[in-house]
Amino acid sequence: MRSPDQPLTLSIEQIGDLNRKLSKMRHDINNYLAVMIPAAELARYKPEAADRMTTAVLEQAPRITEALKTFSAEFERVFGIARS
Repeated sequence: MRSPDQPLTLSIEQIGDLNRKLSKMRHDINNYLAVMIPAAELARYKPEAADRMTTAVLEQAPRITEALKTFSAEFERVFGIARS
């Protein structure tokens, strides 16, 4: 990963936009985790629901990965960070 070689200046709007995107990512990840925890608990106490709950849990991991990837790409774009 290559960082910029010059100082950066961000506008108030850019900082606000990046902060909103960070807030959305945190919100989304918290929502995905909020699905996972009760699903795992339900699977523990109701083994007959384990297959359905396992599916619900496994569907959340790619959503978390995508939320992180989307924010990371925007962060790198704004700060001029290039991947090698």
